[in-house]
Amino acid sequence: MTDQPPIAFLDLAASHAPIRGRLDAAWSATVDRNGFVGGPEVAAFEEEFANYVGAPLCVGVSNGTDALELILDGLGIGPGDEVIVPANTFIATAEAVVRAGATPVFVDVDPTTALITGDHVRAALTPRTAAVMAVHLYGQMVDMTDLASVTDPAGVAIIEDAAQAHGATWDGRPAGSFGVAAGFSFYPGKNLGAFGDGGAVTTADSALAERIRSVANHGRSASSRYEHDHLGRNARMDGLQAAILRIKLAELDGWNKARREVASLYDARLDQRYRPFAEAAAAASVYHLYVVRCLDDERDVVTAVLDRHRIGWGVHYPVPCHRQTPFLTADGPAMLPVVDAQADQLLSLPMHPHLTIEEIDRVCGVLDELDRR
Repeated sequence: MTDQPPIAFLDLAASHAPIRGRLDAAWSATVDRNGFVGGPEVAAFEEEFANYVGAPLCVGVSNGTDALELILDGLGIGPGDEVIVPANTFIATAEAVVRAGATPVFVDVDPTTALITGDHVRAALTPRTAAVMAVHLYGQMVDMTDLASVTDPAGVAIIEDAAQAHGATWDGRPAGSFGVAAGFSFYPGKNLGAFGDGGAVTTADSALAERIRSVANHGRSASSRYEHDHLGRNARMDGLQAAILRIKLAELDGWNKARREVASLYDARLDQRYRPFAEAAAAASVYHLYVVRCLDDERDVVTAVLDRHRIGWGVHYPVPCHRQTPFLTADGPAMLPVVDAQADQLLSLPMHPHLTIEEIDRVCGVLDELDRR
């Protein structure tokens, strides 16, 4: 066991410390105005986040999973419809499809980026395909030009799952401004994180935004709080979360810049045995995670050494969606060779805006020494 201090996988305290006064003031202001659900803070955040994303409209909701499900509902996607989903994603992507009543169709990903491509979508299209989930994984956007070249002629909607891509861009255009709509998560560990759960939908479709806002508020009519136009649910954003997110949104570009610098240092220092995913030329990743691939059967050895050296790590994701129990069929899981092979190799190293050069050197040094044994 090393006597060196631990290196956190994610250090939220370091991000909160410089803005603690503003965060405390936001808490006090929320208590003073008793604005706990919805209200002016939510409206202000929606406007500011829409501007940041470059989308005309934003609806704050309760979490990222609800954001995706509300989009599907708003588009009328449900029983009898298929939604193409990359198998290497957090289960919430596929969960939202099933909760909407549709069927997820799992596809493989590009081996160099771990992202869905137009070729994967083209091979999975059927007459029942209603939408594609473009999952911007680990902080990098899908090639939206390539994807649209397949979906547009087929009349298939692109829904962006931008839960890991706050501030990421493709060809200079931000995540959340491409598809018919995008779902964002503000879970505390995200690049833009709340003090609990939170989410948002961005879109240019005013009718879709209006329906989502209504359904998320028990189907309430825009003209009367006592009338309900839709069968709805409770998926509203809290006023406190909006107030916190407004403060953090002002810091997001700086935090994302620091994440990119951390990734560059990893790229330069890591032994070649640990292969990071490629960043496409048109992409600007925000490195929600820094994920490498270990050699086959070595991940357990590597993580045990990281544990001994008090270095945090994660795995995203060891069991792909198509192999999760709720999605298994009588025919068994689909054969998706890239996702299946990488599931045993993926390793997420410490990544946050406040990692120091010394900490990065220590992580890389531990891995380098392991390779020399």
